[in-house]
Formats: sequence, structure tokens, C-alpha cells
Amino acid sequence: MAAEEQAPTSGEYIHHHLTHLSNIETAAPVDFHVVHWDSVFFSSLLGLVFLVIGLLCARRVTSGVPGRFQAAMEFLIEMVDNQAKAIVHNAHSRKMVAPLALTVFVWIFLLNAMDLLPVDLLPFLFQHASGNPEAHLRVVPTADISVTMGMSVAVLLICLYYNVKVKGAGGWAHELVVAPFGTSKNPIAAVLLGVVNFAMQMIEFVAKTVSHGMRLYGNMYAGELIFLLIALLGGAFTFTAGGFGLALLHIFAGSVWAIFHILIITLQAFVFMMLTLVYIGQAHDSH
Repeated sequence: MAAEEQAPTSGEYIHHHLTHLSNIETAAPVDFHVVHWDSVFFSSLLGLVFLVIGLLCARRVTSGVPGRFQAAMEFLIEMVDNQAKAIVHNAHSRKMVAPLALTVFVWIFLLNAMDLLPVDLLPFLFQHASGNPEAHLRVVPTADISVTMGMSVAVLLICLYYNVKVKGAGGWAHELVVAPFGTSKNPIAAVLLGVVNFAMQMIEFVAKTVSHGMRLYGNMYAGELIFLLIALLGGAFTFTAGGFGLALLHIFAGSVWAIFHILIITLQAFVFMMLTLVYIGQAHDSH
């Protein structure tokens, strides 16, 4: 009876798994004093994993018949480079943009792939290692809006940089007040159109940045939540006909969703990379 009283409800279980390991509790929807240490740790760790993979590949490169690892990396690099060439036509910029796109794709894929681990595994190990059975730990950094929005803001800053670099400060400032509705020879109409054009440009920058980060966050948050709901099926197991049925459903649903989720995590990494290339490509175009 005591064990049943201490067991968390479904809502408490999900809430516990969706709570970050942070320095302080979040007091508002936007609170820059809060640091999600779990997101910082796993993002940094997987970034280091990506660097190690790159170094191993670089050391094993051969001009002869490539091995599977080298062939896979060459295929990935060629795929990203072709996408960069098709979108960013400035050859000088592509020397920076193509590696950036590759980094974005692989890093986000690794962050997303954390969702394939059993939802209770790392939190359970962390609770025992820390000696705190109530400790929180979320292992999917891209299910944290602060991570995805941070990435999208970084892309925005890169776009602003290329706007100034390619068009010049004066050229970009001129574009901000003449696009997308053009201008007029009438001074009053020109001022009005300039204000409207500038407002539309700002709205476009904000909308692209918010949608860029929210799209990745929403998909990964939903995927994480579905894994938690499937885990509850296994937690409802009992030695009854209904309990065995729930256990079988848990195994079947978990396997199917994990296989399907492989496509989702890859697709979301690819979409984020492509939008990064598109936005940087737009920064090179003149209106």
C-alpha cells in the first residue's frame, strides 16, 4: 500500500521528465537568469562527439578505395555541399557556409538522436549518481526551446553579417526601406513606403527566426512526449491478461515509434539545415 501511495501518477511522471536540471526555477516564459544545465551538458558533449568523429575521419582518409566510414562521410559532405551550391551562389561565401551547414545538420541530428534512448535510463542513472531520487534530467537538447531558439538567433546574426558584407552597410540600409513594396518619387509617399518596407523587413526577420527555432522544438518536444506516453504503458504492467496486453502494446508501440522517429530526427536536422542555407542565400540576394 505504501509503495502505491508513493508511486507517481501519470501526470507527475510526465511533469518530472519534462522538467530541466536548472540553476533556478523558471519564473516567467522568458527568463534569462535560468540555465538548463542538462541542455548545456548534452549539447556540449555531442558537439565534442561530432568533433571526434570528424578527426577520426580526417585521419583515416585515403585516396584509394574508401572504407564504409569514409564513404559515408564523403556522401554526407557531398550532399551538403551540393545543397549549398544550389542555394548560395557566392563561391567565396560557400567556403564558410557549406561547413556551417554540415555542422548544423550533424550536430542537430546527434541532439535529436538522444530521443531514441530509453526515457528513464539516463535520469535513473543520474538520480543514483547524485543521490537525489527527485533530481531532474532531460537528455534531448532540441526539446528545449532555449536551445532551438538560440540556434535560430545565431542563424539570424549570420544572415545580418552577410547582408552587410555582401551589400555593404549603405546598400543593406537602402534595401530595408525600398523592399518589398518599392519606393516613390513623391517625398511623402517615399517616406510612408520606407516606413512600411522597414516594418515588413523587421517582421520578416522575426518571423523567420521564431519559426526556424519553434519548428524544431515543437517536433522534438512532441516526439519526447509520445515516448513518455508509451513508457507509461510499460509502467502499467501487471500479471493479468490486461497487464500483459499493455506490456505487448508498450513493446510494439515503442518499436514502431522508434523506427519512425529515426526518420523524424533526420528530417528535422535536414530541414533546419536547409532553412539555414535558404536564409543565408537570401542575405546574398538583392531586391
